Amino acid sequence: MVEQKMRFVTAAVVMIGDEVLSGRTKDKNLGFLAEFLAELDIHVKEARVVPDEQSRIVEAVNALRAQYDYVFTTGGIGPTHDDITADAIAAAFNVSIDFNAEAVAILQQRYDENDLNAARMRMARIPEGARLIENPVSKAPGFQIGNVFVLAGVPKIMQAMMVKLSDRLEGGSKIMSRSVRCEIGEGWIAAALEEVQGRFPNVSLASYPFYEKDRIGTNLVARSADETALGNAEAALNKLVAESEAGR
Repeated sequence: MVEQKMRFVTAAVVMIGDEVLSGRTKDKNLGFLAEFLAELDIHVKEARVVPDEQSRIVEAVNALRAQYDYVFTTGGIGPTHDDITADAIAAAFNVSIDFNAEAVAILQQRYDENDLNAARMRMARIPEGARLIENPVSKAPGFQIGNVFVLAGVPKIMQAMMVKLSDRLEGGSKIMSRSVRCEIGEGWIAAALEEVQGRFPNVSLASYPFYEKDRIGTNLVARSADETALGNAEAALNKLVAESEAGR
């Protein structure tokens, strides 16, 4: 029997905008991206929120694109002076940026000649070598360069862009999960849980406390792409819970 090699595909998210950091805009993009990508067996491992400052965007993007398979940025590709994401991405990849003929044509179809002013034309400036991402909502495209996908910050637009680009993404091994519930506070089982984790390095174990009326307890969750290891870990968790409850 040939052993199947596990492949884990990871992603990071960079949310760009002073309005997110100030609290004026409540982020709705991270949760969507994490769930959308998980369905493709791509797992978000890190997220950062950065201001509208080119050096900070460059720093975050370069650090994350070297560490993860995919990076998704949201925000900062609109028509105003503080929409600097495209310039920052060009700087991060050390390429030039100019009006992209395909992007210009898209905007010309979207706007009348009198409405396609200099501000809106900013949305057609794309880093050299980038591939456009279709925007079926407001038409102004996002773009992909390397393993970085640059998306709009407006949730409805970003979500539509993700649907359009999903065929460019390759997932990895499917992560399965098992859950064990116990009516014991996690402080009472922390040491035992750590011991189980040590026996199953290929399984990720986590605990989530819950509070229901006058009862407290913990949901123990095991995750792994290795079905055999996951089953063994689940059995160990059930044993942990039984022994802990018997000892109370």
